[in-house]
Amino acid sequence: MNVRIGAVTILIALVALFGCQAESITQATTEDFNKARNELTARNEANGNGGAKQKGRKRSQPAPASATPVMSLASVDAGFSYDSTGRDPFRSFEWEQLRLDLLAGEEGPLEQFDIGQLSLIGIVWEVDNRRALVKDPSGMSYIVAEGMKIGKNNGLITRIDDNLMVVKETYTDSNLIETVKEIEMRIRLTEGG
Repeated sequence: MNVRIGAVTILIALVALFGCQAESITQATTEDFNKARNELTARNEANGNGGAKQKGRKRSQPAPASATPVMSLASVDAGFSYDSTGRDPFRSFEWEQLRLDLLAGEEGPLEQFDIGQLSLIGIVWEVDNRRALVKDPSGMSYIVAEGMKIGKNNGLITRIDDNLMVVKETYTDSNLIETVKEIEMRIRLTEGG
């Protein structure tokens, strides 16, 4: 029993010793940060750097080696705040611009031609997400999928099968009457091959 009491006493003494040492280590507080920032601002003004006033200008003199900044975040403007509702910095700008163009309703390259001017070159149909390869009159090829717009008359790709693609076009006549027409685009077989 005395051994246990002695072990507990030693354990309490160690906890008290390490607890006191942990309390002697100071944690940086907001007041410490503000004090360091004010000191750095005063030091920059005394050296002629001027802080944010010379933003974008190169320094004429290199900083002395002994003058190391206390905190690297001290030079950040006090009014800065990050807006997370903006553009994602990890996404490609081109893809983001393409997405914005599609949302804005701008026409794609295949919406500039009539369906008769486009030709179906190939189809990948053994997968769940079927795709087709369409060639325009200039010889450019585009990969399309079901649900994409194609053609001048608000064409919409409704189905892709093993040898054809079905496009639903909506025509509007002069009396503002809409007519819906389904067009089948088939792969053209070359002769002699």
